Amino acid sequence: MEAELKPESGANGGRRRAALQFVVLLGVVSLLADVTYEGARSLTGPYLALLGASATSVGVVSGLGEFIGYALRLVSGWLADRTRRYWPITIAGYALNLLAVPLLALAGKWEIAVFLLILERLGKAVRVPARDVILSHATSQLGRGWGFGLHEALDQIGAVTGPTLMAGVLFYRQGDYRTGFAILLVPALLALGVLVAARLRYPSPAELESKRPGLEATGYTRTYWIYLAAVALVAAGFADFPLIAFHFKQHKIVADDMIPLFYAVAMAVDAVAALVFGRLFDKFGLGVLAVVALLSSAFAPLVFFGGFGLALAGMALWGVGMGAQESIMRAAVAEMIPAERRGAAYGLFNFGYGTAWFLGSALLGVLYDISLPALVAFSVLMQLAAIPLFLMVRRPSGPPARKE
Repeated sequence: MEAELKPESGANGGRRRAALQFVVLLGVVSLLADVTYEGARSLTGPYLALLGASATSVGVVSGLGEFIGYALRLVSGWLADRTRRYWPITIAGYALNLLAVPLLALAGKWEIAVFLLILERLGKAVRVPARDVILSHATSQLGRGWGFGLHEALDQIGAVTGPTLMAGVLFYRQGDYRTGFAILLVPALLALGVLVAARLRYPSPAELESKRPGLEATGYTRTYWIYLAAVALVAAGFADFPLIAFHFKQHKIVADDMIPLFYAVAMAVDAVAALVFGRLFDKFGLGVLAVVALLSSAFAPLVFFGGFGLALAGMALWGVGMGAQESIMRAAVAEMIPAERRGAAYGLFNFGYGTAWFLGSALLGVLYDISLPALVAFSVLMQLAAIPLFLMVRRPSGPPARKE
C-alpha cells in the first residue's frame, strides 16, 4: 500500500511523520549498503598492497575511483533533472554500486581489483544525485541539517558494522580477504530489497517538500560558488582511508585485523558528528563548517606521525570531517537550490568535490613516497585555507526574497 504523501490529504504533522519514516527507510538502505562497500573499503588498501600495488598506485587508484564516482555525478544529476526519473536512476546505481563489491573475492591481480573498485564508484556516481534529490524533499519537513544528519547517522551504523565484520572475518579466517568480500553479498542483496520496498511505498517523495517561494530555477548564486571552492579545498587535503590503511600496514602501526576497527571508530564518530553538526547547521548555518575544518585539519599529523594511540585519535578527527562532508555539505546544497534544479546542482557540486579529491589523493600518494612531512603540511594547509571561505558564506534565515 502506497503511503499518502499529498499535502492536502492531512495535517502538517502527518507529513512530518511521513517524512521522518521516509528518511529512516532510506537510512536503512544506506546502512545495509555501507555494511557492503565500507566493509570492503576498510580492506582495500591492505588488499591492494597484498596483491602487489605500490603506495603511489594506491593513492592514484583511490583518487581515480573517487574522481570517477564524483565526476560522473555531473552527468547523472543532469540526467535525473532532465528525465525526472529519480527512482529508476537511484535503483540502477545502487545495483551496480553494491554488486561489484563481492566480486573482489575473485580478483587475482591488483589491476582486476582496481577495475571492480572503480565499477563500484561508478554505481555510486549514478545513484547519488537522484537519491539526494529524493532525500532533500523529506528533509524540508525535518530541518535540512537534522534530516541529512539522521540519514548519515544511520548510514554510519552500517559503516561501523561493515569494517567490524571484516575485522572478525580476518581474525577467525587468519587473514582471508576473499571470504570477507564474498560475505558482503548478503547485505548487498538486503539493501536492494529494502530500496525496492521504499520505492513501492513512497512513489512520489516530491509531495513531501514544503514549497519555499522565492527560489529561482535559473543560475547558481555567488554563495554557491564560494561554498563549492571551500569544499574543494577540504577535499584536496583529505587523505582517503586506503592510503591511511596502507601507512598503518607498511609501518606496522596497527595489526592487519585491527585496521578495519580503526575505520569503524572513525565511522562511529562520523555518525555522532553528523547528528551534532546537523543540528548546529540548522541553527547557525554554514559557518559551522569552519569549526569542522579546524578540527579535521589535525587528523593528518596524528595519523601519519603518531603511534597506535595518536593514530586512533587522528582517525576520530578524520571521522568528524567525514561526518560533515556526508551530511551538512549535502544539506547546504538543498538550501541553496530549488527542487527542479537540485539534481544538476548536486552533480556539479560533486564534480568539483571529486575533482579536488582526485587531484589531492594522487598528490598525497606521491608525497607519501617522497616525504611524510610534506604530505602532512599539504593536508593541513588545504583544510585551513577553506575556513575563511566558509566564514564568508551565510545561509539566509528565511525564504529568500524574490528578485524584482
